[in-house]
Amino acid sequence: MKRRRGTEPEPERERSCLRAWAAHSRALVGRWTTARCGGEAPQVRRQQRDEFRELLLSIRGLPAALPALPLELTVLYNSLLFTVGASDSAIKGEAEGIRQGLLRVLEACGACGQDLGTEELWEKVLQEVTVEELQAPLHRLGALQAAWWLAASQLRSVAGLFRLLSTAKDPERAHCSEGQNELLSMIKAWRVPPEETSLPLVQSAKDLKEILWTAAAFLQGLWQQALGKNPPAAASSSPCFLMRTELLVHTPVLTSLLRQHHPSEVKYLLAQRCLQDGRVADAVEHYLDFLSLLQEGLQQQMPLDGSSALPRIPEVFLEAASALEQAGRHQDAITLCEEVIRRTTDHIPRVLRVEESLQHPECSLPGAELAGALLSQKESLCCLAWRAAGYLHQGWARAKLGESKEAITQFSRCLSDLLRVQLHGSGIKQTENLQPEVEVLQKIRLLSLIGRGTQFLELGRHKEALLDFQHSLQISPGDPGAASYLVQALWKLNRKQEAAAQWQKFSQSSSGQDEQQQGQGRPLPLYLVSCLEQAMFPHSEPLARSIQDYLRAAAQDTSS
Repeated sequence: MKRRRGTEPEPERERSCLRAWAAHSRALVGRWTTARCGGEAPQVRRQQRDEFRELLLSIRGLPAALPALPLELTVLYNSLLFTVGASDSAIKGEAEGIRQGLLRVLEACGACGQDLGTEELWEKVLQEVTVEELQAPLHRLGALQAAWWLAASQLRSVAGLFRLLSTAKDPERAHCSEGQNELLSMIKAWRVPPEETSLPLVQSAKDLKEILWTAAAFLQGLWQQALGKNPPAAASSSPCFLMRTELLVHTPVLTSLLRQHHPSEVKYLLAQRCLQDGRVADAVEHYLDFLSLLQEGLQQQMPLDGSSALPRIPEVFLEAASALEQAGRHQDAITLCEEVIRRTTDHIPRVLRVEESLQHPECSLPGAELAGALLSQKESLCCLAWRAAGYLHQGWARAKLGESKEAITQFSRCLSDLLRVQLHGSGIKQTENLQPEVEVLQKIRLLSLIGRGTQFLELGRHKEALLDFQHSLQISPGDPGAASYLVQALWKLNRKQEAAAQWQKFSQSSSGQDEQQQGQGRPLPLYLVSCLEQAMFPHSEPLARSIQDYLRAAAQDTSS
């Protein structure tokens, strides 16, 4: 016998309402997904916000009950995200919605928290409510609460909340070791709750976690950690997302950084920061991602007004090769450098004359022609530096592979390339316009001579190694790597008295020179830093002990 409408039991009516509300929630999320993909996101945000608010009010028309809370908290989460997205400005006073949600949870569990502050309320809910079905919705709501507190610069409150969200049983709970940031460690350790297909979200908790991490890093003054992390920093700034990093960070410079950079530029900045910080594995991943973007026609996507953060493409290739080399992927680094060599070869003249006369005010060339001549010289010097650096990296990569003869060949090609440059005029080294390019070429020459000398030592060709190290010191007097290798070469040639004399000479002058040279000169291009590290002498202490023993023995012989 059919029941007449209006006479069905109360629990059945509530279940029917829950099914209808869940279907409505899914429809709203589906409509948002379609609008976002179709580029209509800005037009539908306010409409979606209003509809989610109405749905939430309908659900709260019933007494708080545990079976309905997962749906209610999910609708609250989506509703608050649309409130943020519709305002398109910094988060303000919407946290009251979270508080009401927590009070509903306590009400369903037979508890009360009206007199508690927000932090105390979160502590009570997370410690006393153990219903498994509520853990994921509460964690997602906790992430939103953290966003509100970050927007208000309440970092201590955020840290306390994530301390509660990370349970003692969690093996990945944040343990802040020395040198790590406690808040960032706790956010990183937070386990993102799984998404339920039956109750979809308008923005994933995983994406929200990355935004919280980046915002927390920026707000604590960390530009390197924020760029050195692995979050989709560009995606979180997309207008298609409701919660975005710049909504939590109010400093104009930081907001400008997040808004203006193209996603590809952010990818490059991530790679560069990781390489600078020695996070080689991350750097390799980001550089390879960026190179794949290049193959997809990145040049056509980048701004043409000079505002791009990207360097010239050969420099990017060389930085990527440096990262690959440090990661032990020597053959990949060699291949990438071969591409740099191929791309730059046609842009380098057989002989590159660098004229000092172009720098003088009395130069007879008209202004436009003078500027063009300087630009042409500068471009040729850059291309030469990139190709020579390609050979230099290939030399060090071959050396790491144990291929000493092949390494010597690449170092020799590098040095041969640099012989193309003819400096005309006694003051050319002091010229301003071309000084950076000339300095880079000289540094490449130094590193290549040291690299070739080390491989001559590996092959037992000590005299040839000695010549390279002597030449290195002519280019850069007092260079610690070249000086130490010179001493070693003399020692291996059994010219121990000369080796000891040179060692004493460099030991006495090195500390003063180091202090004098600190802060002087221009920084090296990032793609040369790894080569500089490889050129450092690795066996200084054993060699020093051998020389000291020799000097003591010689002193005893003299005294006797």
